[in-house]
This record gives sequence, structure tokens and C-alpha cells, in this order.
Amino acid sequence: MVADPLRSVYIGCMSSKRSTTVRLDAEDIAALTRARADGHSAAELIRRGLRIVAAPYYRGRRRPPTTGLFVSTDPDLGEEAPLFAGLERE
Repeated sequence: MVADPLRSVYIGCMSSKRSTTVRLDAEDIAALTRARADGHSAAELIRRGLRIVAAPYYRGRRRPPTTGLFVSTDPDLGEEAPLFAGLERE
């Protein structure tokens, strides 16, 4: 029998995870359905939410998760030079 490399990767990845049941309210199911329509996996959304809410409870060196809410592409964000442009030096 020839081993399927994709199967062994799947088993290696999934063997470290544990299944659980999550009960959702109707409005949560509706939001999850819309998110899935946009291409987001239900499991990944639930994992991200858990990591954000439970960040203080993780042990070890795990870095707190980021929401990406404060990402900027403006290279001058936080630049203070314009604030002092009108001041004279003494």
C-alpha cells in the first residue's frame, strides 16, 4: 500500500487538535453564515475569537493575538515634525 502524503500531513496537523461543540444563538449563526460566504472558515473564526478573548490565559511565550484593526499603510503615521513646524528655536 502506497502512503498518501496529503493524508499524513492532515493526520499530523489534526492529531494535535481537539474537537468541541459550540452552541450558537440565531444571530451568531447568521453572522457566521455571512462570514463563510465571504470565504472565512467557521473553525478559523471561532479559533481567532477564542484567542483574542482568552489571550491573558495562555501560558508560555505565545504572543497575544492581533485583530489587525490598527494596521496602517501610511509611512508618516505618528510623524511629529508637522506639529513643531511653526515653532522657533531659541
